[in-house]
Amino acid sequence: MARYSAVIQSVSDPASTFGYLSRFDRAVEWDPGVAEAEMLTSEPIARGSRFRLVARFVGRSVPLEYEVVEFRAPERLVLHAETGLINSTDTITFEPDGSGTVVTYDAVLDGKGLARLADPLLALAFRRIGDRAVAGLRARLSQSVSR
Repeated sequence: MARYSAVIQSVSDPASTFGYLSRFDRAVEWDPGVAEAEMLTSEPIARGSRFRLVARFVGRSVPLEYEVVEFRAPERLVLHAETGLINSTDTITFEPDGSGTVVTYDAVLDGKGLARLADPLLALAFRRIGDRAVAGLRARLSQSVSR
C-alpha cells in the first residue's frame, strides 16, 4: 500500500473550497499527472457521482473512474477508483481557518493480487506524483475558488 498525505491552506471558505474540489474533474487544473478529466454524471454532485480521469503513471496513461463514496458538505469528501491492479481512495477533509480553509488530502493506492509485490516501488512513484499534485493544489488554493 502506498499512502500520500498533505495539509494545504485555502484562502477560500470551506463551502467554496469543498465545492471546487468535489468537482473532481477539476483535478486536471491543478494536478500535472492528470492528462484528461470529465464528469460522467450530472450535477448536483452527491454520493454516487462519477468522474473519469486519465492519469500519467510511470510512463503510462491509466484511466481511472472515481466515484464519490462519501459526501458531507462542507466537511468531508471520499472518492474511490478501482482497476484490475489497484484500489485508489482519496479522502479530503475541510476545516474552517479564519476566512479560509485547512484542507487535509489523504490518498491511498493499494495494489491488488500480484501487483502487491510492487508496493515498495509504487510507494516511491506515488510520492513523486503526490508532491507534484500537492504543489499544483497549493498554488490553485492560494487563489480564490468558487463552487
